[in-house]
Amino acid sequence: MLIHSNDQISVFRSCLQETVSVVIKTEEMVMVVDPNWLPQEVEEIRAYVYKILGQRTLYLLFTHSDYDHILGYTAFPDAMVIASSAFANSNQEKKTHILTAIKSFDDEFYLSRNYELVFPQVDVSFENDGETVKLGGLTLTFYNAPGHNDDGMFTVVEPLGILLAGDYFCDVEIPYIDYSGELYETTVLKLDELLNIFDIQLLIPGHGSLTKDKQEMKKRQLDSLTYIRTLRRLIKEDNQSAIDQLIDGYKFPTTMKKVHQDNQLLLKKEIEL
Repeated sequence: MLIHSNDQISVFRSCLQETVSVVIKTEEMVMVVDPNWLPQEVEEIRAYVYKILGQRTLYLLFTHSDYDHILGYTAFPDAMVIASSAFANSNQEKKTHILTAIKSFDDEFYLSRNYELVFPQVDVSFENDGETVKLGGLTLTFYNAPGHNDDGMFTVVEPLGILLAGDYFCDVEIPYIDYSGELYETTVLKLDELLNIFDIQLLIPGHGSLTKDKQEMKKRQLDSLTYIRTLRRLIKEDNQSAIDQLIDGYKFPTTMKKVHQDNQLLLKKEIEL
């Protein structure tokens, strides 16, 4: 699972959907980001964390509440949880839906976990873009990132220059627009502000490959914007043939086709409102 490591950060990537988890360490704390997917993968991350934890304070940061990102929550029972206010204020219907999705996934593939499946209880949250919290010698700056879902967030970790992007700027998939196309576009555009304010040295998406290259960061932003704007235009033109061709060349065409169809339905509803 381990794909990148230095004295302060270790990046793990699942064999499922190239889903990314991160462990950040300072002298005072360890912060785990989105521990996932399969039971043995969560256990690998857990074992690594408790090996290095010592007397440090343990935190869990969730980039958003999609079930694949929160299912490792109770494998770290002594951790304080960081997430957006929208995440913290999730209603019971949403929580039940997400937990049901985890259980359905585990049932489908005969997976057993040695920890309880519970929706995370948030200890540290934020309301507005630019709010900060200091943890263990690091400063975390938060930005709301809705669009993919309703409670995503970007987190900039200084002085390490890390951008934890959640399910944005992925290099292996088209945008997953599960909540709002307009908000997705607004969120992606925030990268310009972040690159202007902060010295981003490492962008870590929720799936796929991390990148240190600012040109690659901008390319991923442009790819997302081009996809959304082009899809919206082609829907208005009722050009289904061109719509179908938008996902040509992606690595996982079966899944991308389904996501693309869902995106088309959501954007069409937005246009018709």
